[in-house]
Amino acid sequence: MKKNRLIYLPLGGAGEIGMNAYVYGYGPEGAERLILVDLGVTFPDMDTSPGIDLILPDIGWLEANAARLEAIFITHGHEDHLGALAHYWPRLKAPVHLRKFTGRLAELKFEEAGLPTEVLHIHLPRPEVVEAGPFRVQFVPVSHSIPESSALVIDTPAGRIVHTGDFKLDGSPVVGEAFDPQVWHEIAQEGAGVKVLTCDSTNVFSPHPGRSETSLAVPLTEFIAAQTGMVVATTFASNVARLKTLAEAATAAGRQVCLLGRAMKRMTAAAIETGVLVGFPAILQPEEAQKVARNRLMLIVTGSQGERRAASAQLSRGKYLGLEMKEGDTFLFSSKTIPGNERGVIRIMNAYSEIGVEVVDDRGGLYHVSGHANRPDLEAVHDLVRPQILIPMHGEHRHMREHAKIASAKGIASEVATNGTMLDLTGNFPEVVEFIEAGRSYLDGSVLIGAMDGVVRDRLRMAMGGHVLVTVIVDEDDLPLGDAWVELMGLAAQGRSGAALDEQIEAELAEFLERADAKVIASDEKLDEAIRRIVRQVTMEEIGKKPEVTLVVSRLLAD
Repeated sequence: MKKNRLIYLPLGGAGEIGMNAYVYGYGPEGAERLILVDLGVTFPDMDTSPGIDLILPDIGWLEANAARLEAIFITHGHEDHLGALAHYWPRLKAPVHLRKFTGRLAELKFEEAGLPTEVLHIHLPRPEVVEAGPFRVQFVPVSHSIPESSALVIDTPAGRIVHTGDFKLDGSPVVGEAFDPQVWHEIAQEGAGVKVLTCDSTNVFSPHPGRSETSLAVPLTEFIAAQTGMVVATTFASNVARLKTLAEAATAAGRQVCLLGRAMKRMTAAAIETGVLVGFPAILQPEEAQKVARNRLMLIVTGSQGERRAASAQLSRGKYLGLEMKEGDTFLFSSKTIPGNERGVIRIMNAYSEIGVEVVDDRGGLYHVSGHANRPDLEAVHDLVRPQILIPMHGEHRHMREHAKIASAKGIASEVATNGTMLDLTGNFPEVVEFIEAGRSYLDGSVLIGAMDGVVRDRLRMAMGGHVLVTVIVDEDDLPLGDAWVELMGLAAQGRSGAALDEQIEAELAEFLERADAKVIASDEKLDEAIRRIVRQVTMEEIGKKPEVTLVVSRLLAD
């Protein structure tokens, strides 16, 4: 009989920032009962995933073992932890456990997708315990950049796991719960202590202790009061605390406030509805804001990461809901640009600059604080929890490797486990026991496609090399009727010779079809191969490109 073991398997979020999905299991090898912590998305870019709407973790392994899945736990409501839940729940069909605010966000997603909301179970924080097979789980409040973020205390027959989720050490977060060191001390002291700390690694390279959200109130109020035109500020829609800080700063500076952006309005409404946001200043509707003097108005808008359809981008291109930016106005980024989003943000900055708008970024943290623990804060949590094993998560490989080095220097056993790396945590040291396929899936419009389906690959090839459509008509005797017809897409009309590129290709194909062997003409495969080679040869010689080629052969049948 196989011995019981405790396993950990990241499917997303380990080796990258975003798309979090972490599996824990306990039981006989290969038959462990499982829980899943978080099920999030990451966002595409035009360089690597053109036209894609969302990127999701590959849950093929988990889906194949769905009968062993006891439950899904969601630590908080950010899209990189919650965003894939409604897309994948029909494949997993496990109970989902969340806190109230996160549950409301999940409920909205489930309603939109036509899924049963009764599978969403709302819980109070510790000491309430959720039973899921061999696991006993508690939600532990932590501060972060979205309300009701939680770490998880996961008790198993093999020992206690503390999964931090995303967190920072903030004793006065404006909205949401403070990080309480006493609670964490108690968690470390109970029973045999903490066997495993699975810990956020995002800000491991930031050398200074993190700052509280309350530290922004004075500089933001002073900044807004000093502006003479309309002020527009952007931040993450989910950062409800920052929305309140900005709105209160605007009110203190004698301005009225208008929110723009569907996500921001929905997040604020959910926070008010669930009781986590109270005392929010009065908000104007866009039509009301149009009647307010510019030096008495502040807009808080979506689009801090340069999203093309968000309110900040819309305003940079002209009027949006009757409001527009003018020379002498000020635009504030009360946010940090996520690596990879710089191009979109700079595009918006330049658009505002052309209008004559003053653009101000976070000024090295003066107008923004991170929602993640910096290096000194991480070390403080290590000392509070005193785990036997530390597993870095939520970070690129360099973040996780640095985090593991910090742990090892303190005598804590550690292992860098990237997506698809299964660890056995039963013993005194983590042990790599298996590697499973852990790629990604894409939401393309309304359809989920696999990374290996070729859709994105073909789209990239067309983007890089263009496309040539070739049509050939063949009679019943396998003889070409007339010349091939060529249509170009995404290619220069003329090449080095000065002649039209499509005519050049057609001339070469006409010569080929005149001399082609009957066996080649009769075979779609051979004809396709030969024409593809000729088209690419001509385009390479003429314009230096190897396009994607599509051949359409129309074969006439005898009466």
